[in-house]
Amino acid sequence: MQLGLGTAALGRPQYINLRQKGFINPDLKTFKQQSFSVLEKAYGLGVRYFDTAPGYGLAENLLLEWLQTKKDSDIQIATKWGYTYVANFNANAKVHEVKEHSLEKLNEQWKVSKAFLPHLKAYQIHSATLETGVLKNEAILNRLAFLKNEYEIEIGITTTGDNQVEVIKKALDVLVNGKPLFDAFQVTYNMLDQSLGVISETLLNQDKKIIIKEALANGRLFRNRRYKHYDKLYGVLEEFARKYNVGVDVIALKFCQQSINKSMVLSGASNDDHLKSNLQMNTITLSEEDLNRLKSYRIDSANYWGERKQLTWN
Repeated sequence: MQLGLGTAALGRPQYINLRQKGFINPDLKTFKQQSFSVLEKAYGLGVRYFDTAPGYGLAENLLLEWLQTKKDSDIQIATKWGYTYVANFNANAKVHEVKEHSLEKLNEQWKVSKAFLPHLKAYQIHSATLETGVLKNEAILNRLAFLKNEYEIEIGITTTGDNQVEVIKKALDVLVNGKPLFDAFQVTYNMLDQSLGVISETLLNQDKKIIIKEALANGRLFRNRRYKHYDKLYGVLEEFARKYNVGVDVIALKFCQQSINKSMVLSGASNDDHLKSNLQMNTITLSEEDLNRLKSYRIDSANYWGERKQLTWN
C-alpha cells in the first residue's frame, strides 16, 4: 500500500483548502462520526499508515480512540510536535493554530503523542524552518535523539515553503553523538511544486523515508475559475482521467508516487467517497510519456507558495 491517510481534515472542520461544492460544516458530534467512518473505511481498504498532529484539532484524540478498536501490529502512526490548535471549532476564528518550536512544547506534546506507542513509528518536527532555529537547538535535538533511541522510533521533519530543499539539506547535516538524527521527511510535492525532485535521490541514497503531502495542491489541481492560468493543465488532467478511467485526484496522486521513487503519498480525504477514489491510485500506472507531460507543468516554488498563502481557512 503506497497511500497513507493524513488526518488534518478529519480533526478540524476548517482547513487551508479549496472546498468542493456541496460541503456542509457539520456539528461536532456529526463531524466525529464522519471522521471515524473515514478511518474505518481506510483500514478496511488496506491503509495502515496514518499521519496526524496536535495542530489538527481533535485528530490525535480521534485516532487514539479509534486505535482502541484495533489489535493490528501493522498499523503505523506518524505524529508531530510544534503546533497547537487554538480555534476550538470556531469557523470565524482569526487564528487556528500557533507554532512553537521550544523544548517545553516538545515535552508537553510528547506526553500525549507517546500514547500511540507501540504503533508510533515516526515523530516529526511540524513545519521545520530555518527561522525558528529548531535545527540548531541542541536541547531539542538531544531530546529527540533520546526519544529515538529509547522508543525505537524514527525522527523526522515536515517542510513548508519555497525553501523546502534548503531546510532538508540542513536537516540531513544534523548529527547527535556523531549519528544522523532525521530518518523521515514529509514534504509538499505535486505537479506545481516539484522542488523535492532535486533532492529525492539524495534522501533515498541515505535510506531516508519520503512522505508526500499536499499532492492535490490544496485543491488547486481541480478545475477552478479562480485559476484560469492552469486551464491547460486542467485539460490534460481531465484527458488522463478519461484515459485511465479514474478521477483527476487519482492522476495527481499517482504522479507523485511514480515520480518520487519509494515514496508514501498521503491522502487528505475527509469522506468515504474521496477516500475510495484516492485509493484507485493503486490500480493504474502512468506511461512515461504521460508522466513527463505532467512534469512539464511545474512552476516556480516562490510563485507556488505565494499563491498558497492567498488561500484561506474554510
